[in-house]
Amino acid sequence: MKKIYLIAAIAALSFAINASAEDFLKGKLLTINLKESVAERGDKSFDLSLGGLSRSSSVSLLSLERALEKASEDKDIAMVYINTDHFSSGTAAMEEIRGILSKLKKPVVAYGTDFGNGSYYLASAADKVFMNPEGECSINGLSSTQFFVKDLLDTLGVDIQLIRHGKFKSAGEMYIRNDISPENRLQYEELLGSIWGSFLEEIASSRGISEKDLRSWIDGLQLATAEDMLEKGLVDGLKHRDEMAKYLCHMFGVKEASDVRKISISEYASDLEKGPSSKKIAVLYADGEIVRSGSGIAGEKFSKEIAKVRADSTVKAVVFRVNSPGGEVVAAEMIRREIELLMKDKPVVASYGGYAASGGYLISAACKKIFTDNSTLTGSIGVFGMVPSLGRAMRKTFHVNPVTIGTNEHSTMGSGMKPLSKEEQAWYQEKIEGIYDSFVSTVAEGRSMTKEAVDSLAQGRVWSGKDALENGLADERGTLMDAVRYAADLAGLKKYRIETYPVKKEMSESLMEMLSGKETKKDDDLVKSLVKSYFAPGFHTIARMPEIKINNK
Repeated sequence: MKKIYLIAAIAALSFAINASAEDFLKGKLLTINLKESVAERGDKSFDLSLGGLSRSSSVSLLSLERALEKASEDKDIAMVYINTDHFSSGTAAMEEIRGILSKLKKPVVAYGTDFGNGSYYLASAADKVFMNPEGECSINGLSSTQFFVKDLLDTLGVDIQLIRHGKFKSAGEMYIRNDISPENRLQYEELLGSIWGSFLEEIASSRGISEKDLRSWIDGLQLATAEDMLEKGLVDGLKHRDEMAKYLCHMFGVKEASDVRKISISEYASDLEKGPSSKKIAVLYADGEIVRSGSGIAGEKFSKEIAKVRADSTVKAVVFRVNSPGGEVVAAEMIRREIELLMKDKPVVASYGGYAASGGYLISAACKKIFTDNSTLTGSIGVFGMVPSLGRAMRKTFHVNPVTIGTNEHSTMGSGMKPLSKEEQAWYQEKIEGIYDSFVSTVAEGRSMTKEAVDSLAQGRVWSGKDALENGLADERGTLMDAVRYAADLAGLKKYRIETYPVKKEMSESLMEMLSGKETKKDDDLVKSLVKSYFAPGFHTIARMPEIKINNK
């Protein structure tokens, strides 16, 4: 009777599984509890604060994707259970995980106490979604907040001159305006609308509801409680945690939760097949802001890492995983050049994370193929430089009178103590124009487009990955693992080992560096680098982009 009852339960769930009830009874439950955040590379580190020493960790997106794909074909895995409570990840990671879950050849059940934009988007890929009866919902759309500090700078007496090419290149606007420009408003409205539209389209498709109705419910604030979610068909049932445990027992035909054969995703991922060490696919991570030196993607140091990968004969192909909003032009050019040299020896495929914008796009535009997510922020082909003048602020606010003496007519223009003259502005503008033209030419060559076509998409404009696929800035929507498989095909590999670069330090080594003060020095270097980027003469492809609020809850 137990097997018959189980077969009926499976049929009621409409699970398309290639397994008999006997296989299901003997199988394991793969559990995904996302209390740990999902990060590009994953990390286990120590945080030292007034509260003492604590350990923090995040799960590698690559490991999670590999484990899920393995589970899809594993006869020993009967079902996947995902708990979205405390879920935290970037939009791209979220999208990639959801995409794999929606194609899994196993039944998937999701549970959440509360649901926000991100956590529900992920959960909606499951065959069945359950929610705590006392839970709350905050699915209300995406937002981006930008701050404009010109009025404050005027009060302090700080003068900022922004020199740029690209009417959409908005990173420096906060210093020269007290409100958003029409171009910047337009690009962010369309950017947010594109990403949110993709989210709603996928949710509506998975739940078999109208996207129009879903938008109406959200705009009408009709999704607040668990009962609202059930009434609208966004969840399949309401269960407390103990009831959810009984549900899983029922599915596996056992009486006690301890009798369900479970394996966590982290345990399952640790047993992934490594493949032959003589045939490797290198996943090369460019994760962070591009800087000349210090923390982030340091141009000089990262270029040496690329050279090492190029020299390694066991590496047969490379996936260049880019998750960067851009940074300093010279550093980006160092990296772009090394990627160009790498491509002469090995196939190189780009895979985009949450950001691949400005310098992040520049360093990867020439790759054999570009995989992106719909929610990736990319493009931003433009250049800006900022020159501050602090002399008036020194006199007005701090009552300090700076006196700068130079040998030539323009030798004081880099001192930051006085505004640029018209001739000096023109000199800087000419440099900006040259960098922009080089940027456009690089993209045009890498993407097999005309300079005119690239320029029409450029001007510093940021595009969603979905739009980039339509306008030719990217080639295919796909996950990090999709890029790995494509790179393997280019290299003619059937069996291979995946290795990640740059090689990460052991946790014990990181702890010793932190206790010795080296880690603090790195943080200081990053702060200095960012201060230099914002408040010293120079040219940078982009500063950190305004955040898009996902609200994962």
